[in-house]
Amino acid sequence: MLWTVALILLVLWDAFEAVVLPRRVMRKWRLAKGFYRVTWRIWSAGARRATAGRKREACLSFYGPLSLLMLLAVWAITMVIGFALLQWGLGSQLSGANAGRGFLWDLYFSGSTFFTLGLGDITPQNAPSRAATVLEAAIGFGFLAMVIGYLPIIYQAFSRREAQITLMDARAGSPSAAVELLVRQSRSGNFSQTAMHFLSQWERWSSELMESHLSYPLLAYYRSQHDNQSWLAALTTVLDVCALLLAGMEGPVAWQAQLTFAMARHAVVDLSQVFGAAPKNPREDRLPPEDFVRASELLAGAGIPLNTEASPERKLAALRKMYEPYVNSLGVYLMMTLPPWLPTGKKKENWLTSAWEHASMPPEVGGARGPKG
Repeated sequence: MLWTVALILLVLWDAFEAVVLPRRVMRKWRLAKGFYRVTWRIWSAGARRATAGRKREACLSFYGPLSLLMLLAVWAITMVIGFALLQWGLGSQLSGANAGRGFLWDLYFSGSTFFTLGLGDITPQNAPSRAATVLEAAIGFGFLAMVIGYLPIIYQAFSRREAQITLMDARAGSPSAAVELLVRQSRSGNFSQTAMHFLSQWERWSSELMESHLSYPLLAYYRSQHDNQSWLAALTTVLDVCALLLAGMEGPVAWQAQLTFAMARHAVVDLSQVFGAAPKNPREDRLPPEDFVRASELLAGAGIPLNTEASPERKLAALRKMYEPYVNSLGVYLMMTLPPWLPTGKKKENWLTSAWEHASMPPEVGGARGPKG
């Protein structure tokens, strides 16, 4: 009977840590953690068999919401079985038309009690059995209340995250690119002020992302609305932008870039630890020397020349080593593609696409090659 009580307490503590406790749990063994590791491994293995693109993203997009429902079901079923074993250990002291006919009726009674159905066809007969019934009903009521309150919190955090990612589309392209973002920022006529405002917003977004995703790691599995967007791609783009500004510029913009870089890197490092994704360098260099030259030319053409006397390429390489291994490992684990440094120009941006082609905007409206305004 003691191990039955331990099982119930284990599930309750796991649910408390996952839902109520607003901080990261450092304990290695957890029911929820084991559940996500096993189910994600199976789900992602199936997704890898699908053709890369919309089919794979559609498959992966179902995992987050389904895993939440499955985890809640695992907790509920485990507690129902645990209280059924407790009643069985107490001697199945139940009365009714079908009482006393084996463990299945203990299980039925436990389920009706936990979900507060109160059918009344089976009732406990002694004090220990009644106490266990009252306790299970109280826990079941609290569990249902927790679920009702938990779901809005998850989706509110998801909505706040995605709202800022959507804003990135017109500012950095689809998929987002660091050089493209800076070029478009230069069109405001006051690059320094515009860039500082942008970086300040994303510093706060990075802070909120870290807080919400450390408290509820489930959110990391939720995919964005568009296949070429993700929270990891947006965070990587912000880190790329900050690294470029720190490597080649000075003054207030570099100061704000330092703050945003510190916050964004803090987020990716902590999230890598949560998912056990050890830092690993990308297989291919995301910014080879020839692309860096091209990036410098695009920035200079937009009126944002890098300070060549400060060895920007060497500084940029050192800064990239501070975060690229972490975002790469998270990308491999979550099956999310990291963004490019340079604009690809292969597809229309998300805000330019439409199911009705005649309603689409002309391509010259957006992009790094569009006219400056």
